[in-house]
Amino acid sequence: MYKISFIFILGVSAFLAGCGDEKGGPPPAPPTPEVTVGRAIARDLTEWDEYVGRLVAIDDVELRARVSGYLEKTHFKDGQMVEVGDLLFTIDPRPYQAQVDRAVAQRAQAQASLALAETNLTRAESLLKTNAISSEEVDIRRSSKLAATAEVQAAEAELAAVSLDLEFTQITAPVAGRISRDLVTPGNLVSGGSGGATLLTTIRSVDPIHCYFEADESAYLKYLRLDLEGKRSSSREGTANPVELALADEKGFPHKGVMDFVENALDRNTATIQGRAIFANPDRTLTPGLFTRVRLQGSVLKGAVQIPDRAISRDQSRNFVWVLDENNTAIRHNIEPGPLIDGLRVVHSGISAGDRVVINGLQRIRPGTTVIPTEEGISPTADAHSSSSATTTGEIPTSSQTGE
Repeated sequence: MYKISFIFILGVSAFLAGCGDEKGGPPPAPPTPEVTVGRAIARDLTEWDEYVGRLVAIDDVELRARVSGYLEKTHFKDGQMVEVGDLLFTIDPRPYQAQVDRAVAQRAQAQASLALAETNLTRAESLLKTNAISSEEVDIRRSSKLAATAEVQAAEAELAAVSLDLEFTQITAPVAGRISRDLVTPGNLVSGGSGGATLLTTIRSVDPIHCYFEADESAYLKYLRLDLEGKRSSSREGTANPVELALADEKGFPHKGVMDFVENALDRNTATIQGRAIFANPDRTLTPGLFTRVRLQGSVLKGAVQIPDRAISRDQSRNFVWVLDENNTAIRHNIEPGPLIDGLRVVHSGISAGDRVVINGLQRIRPGTTVIPTEEGISPTADAHSSSSATTTGEIPTSSQTGE
């Protein structure tokens, strides 16, 4: 029984072995992977540092009543643009006009008293020459003239004060900008003066406009070192370093401005320092209160190496790319990536200009894999992170470029 089973197993094994020989041996090796590569380029670039900013009006004015009275009329439409000197509110001027009229009369009375005192003094001085009057009487009339002169000055001062109050009944725009709504409607009593004055409305300027943002300690120290090394002047010393701005729904950085202020100390609570840029706003799209993306010109990168961002892979701890040697063998290079400029990633270390970097087909590569490369050109493209001052120097030509 056991002998028959053993012979049967041997026969089956021989049959299967024969079948394997008929199929040609082990399965074929997988085909050589095909990938797309590009040669890293080198350019002189300006590195831009990005921050979150907030737009703030240069002039932000609260209009309050300077005299008390009934609000007679509003002369603007809510939310409109106003110019300096535009009439905005009228407070009932009649009580103040009456005070002006009274002050005018008091001044005229004082001036008449002064004229009489001057005449009496002149007559007394003439009589004194003939000893028809005593010196004491002359001194009294001289004092009367001085008193009358003071009364005229006091009357003129009173007239100026009440005239100013009358002028304050006409409330005009002190700055140009966009006005808010009227907070008090005609017919209401408003209170004037410095304390507890009634708020009537607000005006905020729109062109130009400020943008405030904050940089951390490391950024502040970087700018400080660049200034000390003579590579970039400090904005604190009055240098108008360029700043670019974009709103939340805008691509690129279409708004161009300059730095005009840096705070004199870092905030103790946040360890940040505040900077301010100024932007022209002729179309009034930049509205106070909006959050923005802001980028400030940083250091200049000489001969910076750049590659497409999609060529970079990452494991648990490092960024790396696959570079082909002369035998088209993939070799892993750990890199230190920098900012994205003109659609290409800056690489601070790990590769050199001209290295053939795998761009597509990364998933097919393992260390030591030999591949079939197809080369394509690497060229910058203006995008949301484009650098307006980037210039190409020593760019390595690619096959697509040399084939033109």
